[in-house]
Amino acid sequence: MFTKEQNELLNQELDSNRIKSRSKGNVNLSYLEGFDVIETANGIFGFGNWSYAITTLEQVSEEINSNQNTVICYKAIVRLTIQDENHTKTVHREDIGFGSGISKTLAEAHEGAGKEAVTDAIKRGLKGFGNQFGLSLYDKTRNQQTTNQPQNNQSQNQTSYPPNNGQQSQRNNQPQNYQNQNQPANTQPPKRNTPPQQQQQSHYDPYEYESLNRIGLEVIEDSGYLVISGDDQFAKKDSIKACGFNWDKNSKTWYKALNQAA
Repeated sequence: MFTKEQNELLNQELDSNRIKSRSKGNVNLSYLEGFDVIETANGIFGFGNWSYAITTLEQVSEEINSNQNTVICYKAIVRLTIQDENHTKTVHREDIGFGSGISKTLAEAHEGAGKEAVTDAIKRGLKGFGNQFGLSLYDKTRNQQTTNQPQNNQSQNQTSYPPNNGQQSQRNNQPQNYQNQNQPANTQPPKRNTPPQQQQQSHYDPYEYESLNRIGLEVIEDSGYLVISGDDQFAKKDSIKACGFNWDKNSKTWYKALNQAA
C-alpha cells in the first residue's frame, strides 16, 4: 500500500516540538494541532492521495453560560480515504469528534462548534497511522505522568508576551492554525519586567473564563497580560473575542491587559 519512503516517515519518532499541551483538571494533556496533522498528511500521503468525508454532523447540546453567551456542542463522524500513488489501493478510517462553539450570536456558535468537531474527528481518524499523527498521545497513562514531571521544558519554550523588539515569538517558527492574517493589529503593549513571585500570583478570576476552559483553551497570566493557549484557536476566535481578547499579529497571540479582567 505505502511506499518504502512513506513507511519510513510513518515509523519515525514524533518530533517533540510539534507537541502542544494544556491543563485539564489535574492532568496535563498533550496533543497535536489540527493544522499540523493536516500538513503532515499532505506531506506523507500527498495532496491528492487522501481525503475525508463528513458522514455525520449533528448538534448535541445548547445552553447559555454565565456571560450570556450561547454555548453549542456538536458531534462529527468523519470517514478518511487514503490511496496509493496510482490510486489502485485504498485504506479507510472512520472516527468521531466533538467540538464546542461559544459566541454572542447563534450562527457563530454553530460555526465554531461544527468546525472544531470535524477537525477533532480528522485528528482522531489519522491517529491510526501511527505516532506521526499523535497515536502515543492518546495514552492516558502518559498524560497522567506528565503532571508529575518538572515543567522545565515549558519554561524554556515559553516566550514572554509581548516579544522583545526584533525578536519573534517561537510560535512564528511553526505555521499557525489558519489564523486570520487580515485582522487589524492592535497596538503592541509594552513589555513589563514583573518579578517571578508576582507572576505566580493570580490577579484575575479564573471563573470568568470558564467558557474558554470548556472548549479546551487556557488563560495564562504573563507579564501583566492574559494570554490564550490551546488548540484550534482560529475555530474558536468568536468565543475568544467574546471574552474581550485582542489579536496581535506580530506574536500571533490573543491577549488582554490584566487590568481589563473583571
